[in-house]
Amino acid sequence: MKKFKVGEYVNMANPTPGQIYRPEILTNEHDAKDMGGMFGVLAPHSQVPYHYHEKRESIIMAISGKATEVMNGEEFPFEEGDVIFIPAKMKHTTINRSDNEFRYLEFFTNPPVTNDFVEVKES
Repeated sequence: MKKFKVGEYVNMANPTPGQIYRPEILTNEHDAKDMGGMFGVLAPHSQVPYHYHEKRESIIMAISGKATEVMNGEEFPFEEGDVIFIPAKMKHTTINRSDNEFRYLEFFTNPPVTNDFVEVKES
């Protein structure tokens, strides 16, 4: 079992100020076999690469700040308190266009983080 305290992630100092920070927080070390988790900090004016996963499904919970989630080319506002489900094969990215950090927790099938990641090259 692992208990997550959202407030700890909201208040934690970013160890990579001005850069994206995305450590894994749920791994096989916690006896998680089919699920993984990560904490994400998107620095102001940054984004995750546009990508998809062949098999992974994700739940992303915005815990502070505001961002935009792009799914299959369509933009959706994404802010503290919102939860988004991303099915497998859906192209997506999270963009922080603000002057403040955007923080989130993501839980997903088909771990680890680097598994099943296909970057989409925009033309």
